[in-house]
Formats: sequence, C-alpha cells, structure tokens
Amino acid sequence: MKQFFLIVFLFSFGFVQSQEFTRADTLRGSITPERAWWDVLYYDLDVTVSTEEKFIKGSTTITYKVLDKAERMQIDLQAPMRIDKIVQNEKELSFTSEGAAHFITLQQKQKKSKDYQITIYFSGKPQEAKNAPWDGGWSWKKDTNANHFIATSNQGIGASIWWPNKDHAYDEPDNGATVKITVPKGLTAVANGRMTKNSDNKETSTYEWSVVNPINNYGININIGDYVNFKEKYEGLKGFLDMDYWVLRDNLEKAKEQFKQAPQMMEAFEHWFGPYPFYEDSFKLVEVPYLGMEHQSSVTYGNKYKNGYLGRDLSGTGWGLKFDFIIIHEAGHEWFANNITHVDVADMWIHEGFTAYSEGLYVDYHFGKEAGAEYTIGTRRSIRNDRPLIGTYNVHQEGSSDMYYKGANILHTLRTWIDDDKKWRDILTGLNTEFRHQTITSKQLENYIAKKSGLELTAFWEQYLRTTKVPTFVYKMNGSSLDYKYETTVEGFNMPLEVFINGTENELKPTTQWQSVSHGSPISEVSVNTNYFVRVEKEK
Repeated sequence: MKQFFLIVFLFSFGFVQSQEFTRADTLRGSITPERAWWDVLYYDLDVTVSTEEKFIKGSTTITYKVLDKAERMQIDLQAPMRIDKIVQNEKELSFTSEGAAHFITLQQKQKKSKDYQITIYFSGKPQEAKNAPWDGGWSWKKDTNANHFIATSNQGIGASIWWPNKDHAYDEPDNGATVKITVPKGLTAVANGRMTKNSDNKETSTYEWSVVNPINNYGININIGDYVNFKEKYEGLKGFLDMDYWVLRDNLEKAKEQFKQAPQMMEAFEHWFGPYPFYEDSFKLVEVPYLGMEHQSSVTYGNKYKNGYLGRDLSGTGWGLKFDFIIIHEAGHEWFANNITHVDVADMWIHEGFTAYSEGLYVDYHFGKEAGAEYTIGTRRSIRNDRPLIGTYNVHQEGSSDMYYKGANILHTLRTWIDDDKKWRDILTGLNTEFRHQTITSKQLENYIAKKSGLELTAFWEQYLRTTKVPTFVYKMNGSSLDYKYETTVEGFNMPLEVFINGTENELKPTTQWQSVSHGSPISEVSVNTNYFVRVEKEK
C-alpha cells in the first residue's frame, strides 16, 4: 500500500518526539471526499451471534441524506471482518478496498437533499479484546455458572472493528439507531436505548433495541449474558427518567445495593450539567466482563461492586473511596462524549477532561466544595506532561492520556479564576444546551467558555492544551517585599494568582517580567492557592 509520512514534532522542555502517519491513518481520521457528500440519518444493525464459534454475521442498513453529487461512498470495516455484499435498490454494488476503507461504486443517481438507503452484509470472527476496554473488540467470557458472558467495546479502535459504518466521529445518525441481536436461547442481549421487541425462535432469541437520539458509533454496543433486570424511576429535571439495570443473576443483591449510587449520580450531574440528555432512550447500567465504558444509554459496568477504581482511590485523598468510580465516571460521559462529542479524536480531552472533572463535582455536590477540590487536586499525581492534550488532526490520533486529570485540573483552575460558582455552573449547563446532541471542536468549546466567562483565554488554552509546560510562579523574598514572575509560559499568558504572604491573601498578576509587591513587614512565608494548577519555585 502506498504510504506517505507526516512527521509531527512535539516539544517538551527540549525533548522531541516524532510520529509517522500513513495513508491508512488519513483514511481513518479525515473527512474524505467519499464521506463528506452524505449525512448519516439512521443505522439499522442486525447481528446474529454464534457464541461457541465466536462468529458473527449480519447487516447494516444505512439511511442517509445526499449533501452533494457523488458516485463513490466510503464505508469502514476492519479485518478480519469482511463485507459479503452491498445492496441498494435490490441491486448488488461493486466495491474496492484499501485496508479498512471500502469504496462503493453507486449505480443509482444520488440527488441532492434526497434520502436513500444502502445495506452492507458482513460476517467474520471479530477481533477479540485482549485487555478491554483499552484495546477494543469482543470479550468472549464465561460467568461463574459457565454461561456465556460477552460484550463489545471499541472506543479508539473504532466501531468498524466489528460492524460496517461511517467510522468518523463528526457524523452521528441524526435520528438514532436500531440494534437487533440474535443469540442462543437462554441468553439475554442488551444494547442501547429501549427494548422494542423480544422474540423466541426454535433455538435462538432475538432482542431489538432502539435509540431515537443521535449516537456516536463507538457508543453502539452489544452485551450478552445470563442477565436479570431491575429498574426504578428517577424524578429528574425533565420528569420521570427510566433507570434500568441489567446484571448477572448471581450479582443481583450486590447490584441493588451498589447501584443506589446511580440516582445520586443523576442528581449531582443534573445539578452541574443540566438535564440528562437522553430521557427518551432511558438510562442503563449493564454488567460486563471488563471494567466499563460510556456506551450511550447503555453504560457498561465491571467495577466488581466496589467503591473507588477497583477498590483504589485515584486521588490518594480518601474521597475517591466515597463513590463507585465506574458508575460516576462512565455515566458522566453521557453529558461529555455522548451529548457533546468531539469532531476529531484529537480533541478527546472534551470527553475525558470534563468527565474526569465530573468526579470532583460529584464529590463537591455530595460532600462539599472543599472535598471536591481536594479530590481533583489529588488526581494531579497522575499527570505526566508527556505530550499536549490536543492530538494531531485528521489522522485519528489522540492527545496525551493527561487529557483525564490534567484536563480536570485545567477546568478546576478556570473555576477558581472565574471565582463565581453560579457563573461556572451556568457555563457547564450552557455547554450542554448550546451544543446538545452535536459534534464540536475544542476551539468551539474554548470560545464558548471565554465568551461566557468574560475572560481573555486564548493564551490560557494554548498553554494548558497545546503545550506540556506548566506555568511556574517564581518568587524571591527581599525583606518586606516580594519579587515574582511567571516562567515556562506562552506569550500573553495572563492568569492572576491568589498568593498568601505571611498568611495574608494578595491577588497578583504575574507576567514574565519581575514585579514587586510590598508587604509592610519582613516576609517569612509565601504560598499560592493550591486550586490553581501551577508550579511554585522559590528562587535561590
């Protein structure tokens, strides 16, 4: 396969990394001409699962609107899965393949603004996840009673790891999706949204699930097991929300106790972010044989019914053991990832930064502002500053994993700078209103927050999102005066700081030039409000 190379240089205190990208990366990560001319309206996915053979076969019928004239369409499906045939208007279409990208030659004239359907039939043994959810694929496991326990997870690697679709985040099906799953009798299959049909055949059972809201491709999932179901109604900001729980039979009593945190989560996040974005599709927690994932209206859970992250506190403060990490974090993605989705995976910090921050907001809501701040500040211990949070556009490359807790601390810093919790909450709820059910860029989000906060944030975003450098507040004590400045900042970085001099609070506005402030008595102690994510150095 012909390749071209784009060398990207990432500078971190003089250290240079290079990354090579291929044409396959461009086909995966860019809005190619064969993608740009059509808009997905609906996915109708029909899958039969052969559990013993670890084999699936099925079809995807795509309803789409024509935006511009075209004769070729790009559909994505990764090996070892294969396309068996493609049909439009009862006519089989030819296609060529370039890796995971398949280019269909259309026979029917595609009229602008008109809606059409195309069906792709597929089959194969999908990639088996070795370390779900990080590597992606199908998890083929057994429960303690030797029943099949199966689930999909494919963030990052993409939904095309197992079903054919337009595998780019920018285009979600405007009107939702249907997922029909046929499994051996005795097993239950759970997917997104609400169950609309359930039928028994001679040796199999078929479950049909539907969502009526836009949904990102990686959020579409299939979960199969010896499930039992319990449910409740939550009275939320938009009325009564159906909250459904699907767990393994032997874990029912544990789930009834642990999942009491789900309505507590909903109360906190509706307070901070506004109404749950998918009332029409309900909310679900579904037990799976891996840690968990933010599948829309079908949040998967595998945290072993423990508080913390598999029983560990990621913040080291004790507050992380006050909640079940997977329930809180993955459900937080319903607002940031599922409601608001990045256009390009390079901006994934929108998903992970805000949702990591939601953990602290949950603690804030239930245990107080100081507790929430302690939790978020505590998570700084995982920050590596190895790469910028923003990745490389159009080649399907994420930024640094610092997008989680550096992202959270960027937002916590911004809240501190704004110093108006009503305004901050209005910004968070406003984001989920302004960009409801949309795909957006980081720039759109940055501009929205700047406008609503009334602050000039251009250099702030550049500093924290696009470099690895943490602003450093440098000071020296000269009797009763304090000399101070910023180092390792981008041009124009203008964030003020709350600095305590002998215990007295002062608002200082450091620049890269030395400045002085007089205290009136000899200075013996200097500290900076720890809610700001900055380094502090005393010059020797």
